[in-house]
Amino acid sequence: MNIQQAKDYIKDSIRMYLKKDELGQYRIPLASQRPIFLLGAPGIGKTAIMEQIAQELGIAVVSYAMTHHTRQSALGLPFIVEKEYDGKTFSVSEYTMSEIIASVYETMEKSGIREGILFLDEINCVSETLSPSMLQFLQYKTFGRHRVPEGWIIVTAGNPPQYNRSVREFDVVTLDRLKIIEVEEDLDTWKRYARERSVHPAIVSFLDMKKEFFYHIETTVKGRLYVTARGWEDLSGILYLYEEEGLKVEESLIGQYIRNDKIVKEFTAYYDLYQKYKKDYHLEDILSGQVTDAVCENASKAAFDEKLALTGMLVDRTISDMKECMEEADYLMELKGLILPITQEDLGTQAIQEAIEKIGKKTESLSRAGALSLRDQRKYRKIRKFLQDSGFKKDQLKPLYAEETKELRRKAEGCKEQTERVFDFVARAFAQGNEMLILVTELTVNTDSARFIATFGCPSYTKYNDQLMLSERSGQIAAKIDQLGILDI
Repeated sequence: MNIQQAKDYIKDSIRMYLKKDELGQYRIPLASQRPIFLLGAPGIGKTAIMEQIAQELGIAVVSYAMTHHTRQSALGLPFIVEKEYDGKTFSVSEYTMSEIIASVYETMEKSGIREGILFLDEINCVSETLSPSMLQFLQYKTFGRHRVPEGWIIVTAGNPPQYNRSVREFDVVTLDRLKIIEVEEDLDTWKRYARERSVHPAIVSFLDMKKEFFYHIETTVKGRLYVTARGWEDLSGILYLYEEEGLKVEESLIGQYIRNDKIVKEFTAYYDLYQKYKKDYHLEDILSGQVTDAVCENASKAAFDEKLALTGMLVDRTISDMKECMEEADYLMELKGLILPITQEDLGTQAIQEAIEKIGKKTESLSRAGALSLRDQRKYRKIRKFLQDSGFKKDQLKPLYAEETKELRRKAEGCKEQTERVFDFVARAFAQGNEMLILVTELTVNTDSARFIATFGCPSYTKYNDQLMLSERSGQIAAKIDQLGILDI
């Protein structure tokens, strides 16, 4: 299965493992919960989905790479204690708590969150001395004499032997105690993730043309050459920073992230062309509706890669602006839930202060649990600033909220108009060819753009979506999001 399917499966498994009966006991006891074993090539996102699952379920996550552990750090250190048996005193070996188990308890203490994921990566690459203890751990959920607390689900991961010489094959006895998920790299799944994480559009459009370069590992006379999803995402971050600073992107920079000379050369050449297309087509003119007939004609006659690059730029900008609006909408929704009781009841300064403290504690708890996303981090920071800007005065809350909702309406209306202009350009330049299909599809599968359209509307999207028979997903989302009530209080 691909990484998204694996994420959904693991998330559902964790939800089932955490279900309780009427007495508050876990329906599936810890001893009967099979650890999940993700088996897949390096760099496809196994660790990333653990953090996403924890954030979405509101539980903690503790991650460890098992290759960094010795038998002593995983199982604990021995020490001698005196014990009495049948009236006689004996020296007996005990063990300190495992560093791994201790981290789980420490996370619970600091965050206040009692349930979570214990994620152990590279579990099939443990040292020879630690290997025998892994069967005990997988069967009894213990390291040394200390057990994983109830409410903590064990998820493990590893690489197939062809990617790592240190891999130890599990025997049947061990495998029979695991839920094994084999994960394969999948470009279409990664592209949806890339749009949501704002991966550089030059990378996305390049991989659209060169799908075989998305994940590529080969052995040559020069050694192992490799390109991974992690490499592309890390490259994206440095490209944005170089562009901000006006620095030239050269092969030497790209080669630090993409370890294949041929692919480095091809992407470098494409990236230079991508920057040229951005200037040639005056992207801001298209977005502002000032595009000329000559630009449309040039686009219609352009080569395939040029059309794809231009479409990618427009999609990226459109989704980015919609994402910004939906982040603002999510912020206002949560803020509304906090200030409604204050505005409707006889509450004042103390209640506002308590709300600030509540948000602070929530942020700190999720952060210590490893379950705070960057998006939520930004949201809670804005909520605290709003409450502080009110001067702790109850009568300031409604006017300030009204100003923020007015600003959201303005942004959303501007985004709608800009999106209409994008559709108009694509229709003029490419008629209803593949470029229109790409635009509609990307707006449909991206979570933020689909939510934006369902919440604020977009006539051209509806028109072309219906024509291209892609309306089912957007209809489902519209039904869920209808009547959000973001813009009123």
